[in-house]
Amino acid sequence: MHRSAKRLAGLLTCAAVPVLLVAGCSGSDGKSSGDSTPSGSSSATAAGSPSPTVAAAKFKKLPNPCEAFSKGTLDKLLPKVKDAAGSQGKSTDTNARGACSWSSSDDQGVDGTQFRWLDVAFQRYDSDPTLGSGEKRATDFYTQQINDAKGTKGAKKVAAVPTAGTGDAATAITYDIAKEDNDFKNTTIVARTANIVVTVNYNGAGMAGADTPNANDLLKAAQAAAKEAVTAATKANKA
Repeated sequence: MHRSAKRLAGLLTCAAVPVLLVAGCSGSDGKSSGDSTPSGSSSATAAGSPSPTVAAAKFKKLPNPCEAFSKGTLDKLLPKVKDAAGSQGKSTDTNARGACSWSSSDDQGVDGTQFRWLDVAFQRYDSDPTLGSGEKRATDFYTQQINDAKGTKGAKKVAAVPTAGTGDAATAITYDIAKEDNDFKNTTIVARTANIVVTVNYNGAGMAGADTPNANDLLKAAQAAAKEAVTAATKANKA
């Protein structure tokens, strides 16, 4: 009788213990048959650990890349633009990436032809707990774009200089390159504003005897265009 009463008391005690601790109450006399550590407690702790958090991305949208520049800018950079509407690149997600390009061929008769090319590309990054914040991911891509421009195959006289007043960071990469027996002067501006990276390419060449364009003039024009494109990205997120 005494043993029955003792057993009943042990069972009632176990019934009052949270379910995670029941494994320690399997003995017939209320004694533990194993380790007193609750079964599954380590996995429960891991499951209950908070997931890593990152700051939310600042910008959620991108502008229409073919509307990044004003008519005045296009007229200045591309005097004889073939299509002012531009040629938009394909994108499976226009809020993540977008691009547009234009070209101009100014035939000056016996003085040759002045050719110009302009393109702009936008890349936006969301924050991801496993990959980092949108800003960090954009910073990584910003660095990659600069290195890619500096490593352009066949490029000569490569130089990179900071560009002030354009987003959170901007770098201009200039170089000379020969294409189809023509000497091109090329400028690439890579800029980052929060979680968006903007890349502008502007190049030109004098063909059929025309003078080679002034590299410094191209640089200044490209810097102004990049600033305008960054502003377009900011405005797209205020609408």
